[in-house]
Amino acid sequence: MIEQSYQGQCWRSVRKVDGRLSGEAERFGKARDREKRHEALWGSGRPVVGMVHLPPLPGAPGFTGTVEEISSRAAEEATVLTRAGFDGVLVENYGDTPFYPADVPPETVSALAVVVRAVVQETTVPVGVNVLRNDSLSALGIAVATGAGFIRVNVHTGSMFTDQGLLQGRAHETIRKRAALGADVSILADVLVKHATPPPGVDLDSAARDTWLRGGPDGLILTGTETGAPVDPESIRGVRETLPADAKVWVGSGGNPDNGKDLLQVADGLIVGSSLRAGGIAGAPLDPARIASFMDALGRG
Repeated sequence: MIEQSYQGQCWRSVRKVDGRLSGEAERFGKARDREKRHEALWGSGRPVVGMVHLPPLPGAPGFTGTVEEISSRAAEEATVLTRAGFDGVLVENYGDTPFYPADVPPETVSALAVVVRAVVQETTVPVGVNVLRNDSLSALGIAVATGAGFIRVNVHTGSMFTDQGLLQGRAHETIRKRAALGADVSILADVLVKHATPPPGVDLDSAARDTWLRGGPDGLILTGTETGAPVDPESIRGVRETLPADAKVWVGSGGNPDNGKDLLQVADGLIVGSSLRAGGIAGAPLDPARIASFMDALGRG
């Protein structure tokens, strides 16, 4: 039985479970905690999360204006997505190119915290944070400070070759820090993330299995090769066959009106960005017509 309450971004969930967990699940205490976090945020449905792509923040080469202006725009976008029927929003520093590989500077963390807090206060759905390119500890800290409910981590385990160089997973730090903070923040981890190449010999199925069983995230994200590129539904099915039945598998790129409904037949959640924006371009302004078309195609319009 699940009992839930929602105050701002602070979810409370109590679940009564009969029986014992398997030894494998108990290694992270995981199955029960993962299930609790997922249901506390999303209930029993298959959530659709809209991206809030931020322009350059202080310190990035293209930064103009003020953090207050960026916060206001981000909150407005979150409101538009929420009113359209999206189940959550995910904020990321998309405009901060060229990205730092791992730890971002203090001005980026500070600006993101201000912006994410504004979004949390404006909306009634779960809010997530992704600190590009791969700063999971800052994302976690921002989530804890602002009341955001989840984070996305591009390389949680293993390593990937990218335009920022070699990115290495920090699951050992992120999971321990979450426990030390007593935070119930959900962690969604990309597997062989877009705009990156895995080391020789690494395949999607084994990487997904290692990430789920050894990295301790609450969900896995599959993407295409680049922003806006679709995910092959067969690859989702293949990954599912290698994972425990309770594993949550999300799609993190390429969702559009033509494939969104089919993707949600095989995935546990969908993160959408480019398809909702003018010209289908990530970082462009939200396009109300595109948003309506996407939600209508899902049967949620």
